[in-house]
Amino acid sequence: MAWVVSEITPLIYCAGVFPAIPGRASVSLILHFLLTNEIVMNNRKVRAAAWLFAGLIPLWINASAWGQALGLNRIAVIVNDEAITDLEVKQRMTQALSMLAERGIAAPGTDVVRRQVMEQMIVERAGQQLAKDMNMRIDDVAVDRAIDQIARNNQLERDELLRRAAAQGRDLASFREGLRSEMLMQRLREREVDARVQVSEADVDAVLSSLGASANTEYQLAQILIRVPETASSEQVERARARMIAFRQQLATGANFAQLAAANSEAAEASAGGDLGWRAAERLPTLFVREIEKLKPGQLSQVIRSAAGFHLLRLNDLRQVSSAAGPPVAQWRARHILFRVSETLPEAEALRRAQDVAARLKAGEDFAELAKKNSADGSAAKGGDLGWLLPGDTVPEFERALSRLDLKEISNPVRSPFGIHIIEVLEKRTDVPPIERQRAQIKQALRERKAEEAYDTWLQELRDRAYVEYRGETN
Repeated sequence: MAWVVSEITPLIYCAGVFPAIPGRASVSLILHFLLTNEIVMNNRKVRAAAWLFAGLIPLWINASAWGQALGLNRIAVIVNDEAITDLEVKQRMTQALSMLAERGIAAPGTDVVRRQVMEQMIVERAGQQLAKDMNMRIDDVAVDRAIDQIARNNQLERDELLRRAAAQGRDLASFREGLRSEMLMQRLREREVDARVQVSEADVDAVLSSLGASANTEYQLAQILIRVPETASSEQVERARARMIAFRQQLATGANFAQLAAANSEAAEASAGGDLGWRAAERLPTLFVREIEKLKPGQLSQVIRSAAGFHLLRLNDLRQVSSAAGPPVAQWRARHILFRVSETLPEAEALRRAQDVAARLKAGEDFAELAKKNSADGSAAKGGDLGWLLPGDTVPEFERALSRLDLKEISNPVRSPFGIHIIEVLEKRTDVPPIERQRAQIKQALRERKAEEAYDTWLQELRDRAYVEYRGETN
C-alpha cells in the first residue's frame, strides 16, 4: 500500500484547499476534481487512489453537510434522458411562493406547489430538448439585451432588477438561465405555433355577426381550469366535472377564488390566482362569451366544457369601450426580403446573409433588385412589395418591427417564425375607415386568441410525448 500513500499525496493537498469552500460546494468540487481530472483518470494507480480518497470523504467532513449535499443533488424527475434535481425544484418553489406572496395570495400546501412547479419544469425541459434538436439557441448577448429591456420596461436600473430577482431567491446565474429558457420557449412558440395561425376574412365576419351585446365590451376575468385529455375515459371526464362542480360550491359558500385557483387550476395563470386580466369579447372563446354575458361583476359562470377540459370563470368587472377608443390604427405599405431558415440554410447563415444585404441596402443598393435575387418569399417577383398592411395581417414579430420603422428606413435583421427579414416601410397612414379599423382590431385579437389556444394545445402535446420518471419525493 506504499504506492497509495505516494500517489495520494497531491490529492491530500487538494483536500486542504477545497474544504475552505463550505458544505455542499466542498464535497462537489472534491468529487468533481477526483473523478473528472484527466491526469487522475488516465493513471491506474492514481485512479485507484482517487476512488479510495473519494470513499474516505464522508469520514472527513461533517455528516450533516454530506447528507444535505446528497439530498439537494438528488434527482427529482427524469425528462426523456435528462435529470432535474431536487435543488432545482426547491429553487423554483421558492420563486413561486415569493410571487404568490407579492400578489397577496395564500400559498397552497408545499406538495401542491411542488407538483405545479415540477410540471412547469418538465414542459420547459422537454421544450429545451426540442430546441436543441432543432439547433436553436439563445446566446449570452441576447440574454443581456433582454435583461436590459426588462429593466427599461419596469423603469428600473439593471442592478435594481437583479436585486429584486435575488430577493425572490434567484441569483444572477439562475435568473439568466431562467430568462434564457423563457426566450427559447418563445422562439419555439414563434416557429412551431404562431407561424401556423391563420385568420381569414370569414373569421372576422363571424365575430362581427356574433358580438351582439358584447360589442365594445371588455371583461376582467379569472379562471380555474381542470384539464381533460382527448383520450380520457368517460369516468375520467365525470371525475373532472364533479371536481369542478365541487369547486363552484366551495366558492358559492365563501371560498377565495384566487387561493382555490392557485392550489388547483391547471392553467398557465394559476400562480396569479387565475387572473386573466382584461379581455375584449373577440379575444375570448365564443362559449366563454355566451356565459359571461349573463353575469354581473362578482358572479361565477356555470361549469364550461371545452376541448381543453372544464372551466370555471369569475367576472370581476366589465367596462364599455368606444369603437373609436385607443390610438389610431396604423396602416403600412411595406416591402421585405426573406431568408427562410431550413436544413440547408441554418439560422446563423441566414442571419449572416441578412446582415450583408442590409448593409448593401443602407449603402444605397436597389431594394427591389436585391429582393428579386435573394428573397425566398412569393413577393420577390414584385421586388418584395407586400402592399398595404393592417394590424393582424402579419405575425407579431414582423408587425412590431413595422411599427418602429420610420419611412424609407431599412430595418436590421428581424427574426420571425418564417426566417430572417429585412423590412422597409414605404408609406404609412392612420386615416383608416371605421369599419376597416374595427376589422383590423378584430383580426389582431383573433390572431392572439388563436395563438394562445394553439400554444396551450402544443404545450400539452409536448408534455404528453415526453418520457417522465419521478424520483425521490412523490410528485
